[in-house]
Formats: sequence, C-alpha cells, structure tokens
Amino acid sequence: MRVMVLVKATEDSERGFAPTPEAMEAMEAMGQFNDELAKAGILLAADGLTPSSQGKRVAFDGAGRTVIDGPFAQARELVAGFWLWEVKDMDEAVAWVKRCPNPMPGPSEIEIRPLYDLADLPT
Repeated sequence: MRVMVLVKATEDSERGFAPTPEAMEAMEAMGQFNDELAKAGILLAADGLTPSSQGKRVAFDGAGRTVIDGPFAQARELVAGFWLWEVKDMDEAVAWVKRCPNPMPGPSEIEIRPLYDLADLPT
C-alpha cells in the first residue's frame, strides 16, 4: 500500500526556513528519521516545500484558467512537506508517523492518505 504522508503547514513554516540552532537540530532529527525509513524499505520519496508565498495556483473554470499568486490563506490547510511511503497497511503508516520527530517548532499535524492503485479503479 502506498501512502502520501503530508506535513501540514504552520505559521512558522509559512515564514520560511531560518537556520537557527533549533531548526538545524530539528533537521538533523528528521534526517535520522528519514534514514530509518529508508533502511526499513518504506521511503519512496520525501521533500519539504517552500512557503506558499513562493507558489502559484491555477484555478479552472470550464475552458478558463486563472493564475493566483501566493501566499495563500489558512496556513493549517497548506502542506509544508511530504513523504511517499510503501507500507503494508494504514496501521504501519500510523506507527511510523508516531515515531516521527515533531516537524515544526510548535504544535503540528501530519496527514496520511492512501494513494489509489489501479486495482482500486473500476474497469
């Protein structure tokens, strides 16, 4: 089972990365966690995202397209980073997320979403 593990954005992540000693320590801890995921054969991909102020959205309405510049409102509804994992089931994914260091300086959330498999789609 493949899952996308989404690190939800916070006001801190939307301000951008500042290489403070605390941030560097957190990056080291996350690097060690990523190494554990890789050694376990679970990690398929991972990366952090820049603040939404550096992003764009394209809104679709029929044939029309509108480009919207960031930043985007409601940091808690944005994504600051992700992993793509191959796990045996959702319980294994939850167990790994519980082992993850807190990805933010304060309260944060990580969302786990299964990916569709071709076998899940009607034929």
